[in-house]
Amino acid sequence: MEERTYWLAFSVFPGIGTVTFKKLLQRFGSAKNAWNASESDLQEFIQERYMKKFIDFRSSFPFDGYQNELQRKNVWFVTLQDKEYPQLLKKIIKPPFVLYAKGNKEILNQVQNDSFLAVVGTRKITEYGREVTELFTRDLVQNGITIVSGLALGVDALAHKTTLENNGYTIAVLGCGVDCCTPEENQFLYNEILKKGGAIVSEFPLNHPPTQGSFPARNRIIAGLSDGVLVTEGAEDSGSLITADYAFKFNRPVFAVPGPVTSGMSKGPFRLIQRGAKLVTSAKDIAEELKSQVLNVKTTTQSSNLKEPRAGTREERKILEMLENEALHFDTIARETGFSSSKLGSLLTLMEMKGMIKNSQGMFSSYQE
Repeated sequence: MEERTYWLAFSVFPGIGTVTFKKLLQRFGSAKNAWNASESDLQEFIQERYMKKFIDFRSSFPFDGYQNELQRKNVWFVTLQDKEYPQLLKKIIKPPFVLYAKGNKEILNQVQNDSFLAVVGTRKITEYGREVTELFTRDLVQNGITIVSGLALGVDALAHKTTLENNGYTIAVLGCGVDCCTPEENQFLYNEILKKGGAIVSEFPLNHPPTQGSFPARNRIIAGLSDGVLVTEGAEDSGSLITADYAFKFNRPVFAVPGPVTSGMSKGPFRLIQRGAKLVTSAKDIAEELKSQVLNVKTTTQSSNLKEPRAGTREERKILEMLENEALHFDTIARETGFSSSKLGSLLTLMEMKGMIKNSQGMFSSYQE
C-alpha cells in the first residue's frame, strides 16, 4: 500500500493527533513503519489509555473498505506530504496531517495572485450585521477573493450564500466529517457550494459527528486557510473571536467592522480593534491590506470617487432628503425622523459604508453637491 494510505488510517483513529503523529514519523521514519511497530515501541508515543484501542483498531481497520467509502461519497484527501496540500495551511502551528475535502480539487491550490479571506461572525445576526456582511462579501467576491467560512447559521451562512449569488468561489470548513452537513438547516447551501465550484473541507474522518471540541479545531483551519480574517458582527464571547485569535497567532491580518455602540453584537469587533485588528469600512481597505493584485477595486462601499448616493431603502431615502441641502447633527436627525438612537446609528453607519453620506465631526451630510 502507498505511504499516504497509512496517513489516512492514522487520521481515522481519534487518539492520535497532529503532535503525536509527527513524533511517530520522526521516530519510525514513515507512517507505514509506525503502523506496524511493536506495542513496546509505541508506548513512548501513545498514551496508555489509547494503546489497547489502537492495537485493536489497526488489526481491524478496513483499508480498502474505507477508501471505497471515500470514493462512493466523492471525498478526496491530501496529506502534508502531498504537493496539493494548501500552502497557507501548511504554515500554521499544528496543521492537520490529513485534510478531507469534497468538491473542486483545484480551489485549495492557490495561484500566486489569489487571496483567501475568512468572513465570520455571530450566529444571531442582526439586520445591521446582515447588510454589512452582504456588502463586504459582494465587493470582495467581485475582486476575485475566495471566501472561507464555517457554514454555521448567521454570518457564516450569509457569507457563503452571498458569494454564490455573485458567482464567486467559497470554501466551507466543517467541525464534522465532510460527508455530513452541520447544521442540517444549511443542507441546501452545502449542496450549492459543491454544485457551483466550491469545496467542503475538514480534518475529521468520514462519519465523524460534531463535538464541543471540534468547532475550535475547525476555526483553526478557517484561519489557517486564509490570508486574513474579517469579523463583521459578534458578541464579546462570539466563537468568531476564536478564529480571529488564531489569525493573530498565525500572523495573519484581522479586520473588524465597527457597529453601533448600543448593540451587544458590536462588542466583538470593538474588542478585536483594541487588540490590533484593522478597523475597516470598505472592501477596498481589505484588498489593499492583502496586497491584492486587482488594479481597480470595484467596491460599492465608500470611496473618494463615489459622489452619487444609491436609491437606498425608504428609511435611507428619508435621511437623504433631510441632508439634501444642509449637514445635520445626529440628535437633529433622530428628532426629525423619530428613529431610536440604536436604529439611527445602524442606518448612518451603513449609509457611510455605502458611500451615501459622510460624517465630519458629528455632522452628517450627503455626497450630493
